[in-house]
Amino acid sequence: MGGEIRSGSHVGGFAAPDEQAREIVRRFNSLYARVLIEPRAMLGAVARLPGTDGGAKMSKSVGNCIYLGDSSDQVRQRVMSMFTDPTRIHPTDPGHVEGNPVFTYHDVFNPNKAEVEELKDRYTKGTVGDVEVKQRLFEALENFLGPIRERRAQYAAKPGQVYEIIREGTRKGREVARQTMEEVRHAMNIAYAFETKTRAPLT
Repeated sequence: MGGEIRSGSHVGGFAAPDEQAREIVRRFNSLYARVLIEPRAMLGAVARLPGTDGGAKMSKSVGNCIYLGDSSDQVRQRVMSMFTDPTRIHPTDPGHVEGNPVFTYHDVFNPNKAEVEELKDRYTKGTVGDVEVKQRLFEALENFLGPIRERRAQYAAKPGQVYEIIREGTRKGREVARQTMEEVRHAMNIAYAFETKTRAPLT
């Protein structure tokens, strides 16, 4: 690493700042002991979904997103208004699936890969319209979002339980951090013990 701190590498179109963390971990482990674990980027098959308007990415300010908290009607409205293939004027015109966000979403969220391939084949041949392709996508998204929507509603109805989960997670995280820092100090030979003296009350 030397005296240079490099900018994050690019993973799936995103800058990965965790590369700096990996370099720090490698340097520490080589200088002292193998205490720290290198972080890894965890990305799905598609690192970034395009916006429903065909934009490079979803943006809350632009409003081209499908939200986890959307109702079924909202999801349907967003899907049915999605950008598709601008060169396709009629349902019988051969279409393009590459760069078509509807098919990108099918690839990610539709577990029925045979159906996805069939739709792609028919789309490129001009034997299926955008409405049917979007309807199938809506159904796939509903199957994916339905359980999430239900769990979200359950937790929204029990804020006390949510706070308790957060508190417990914080407690566990602090304990892991304490143990890790103890190992770090031992590896660096700076694990000093200090006596804590109780001060006499002021009179």
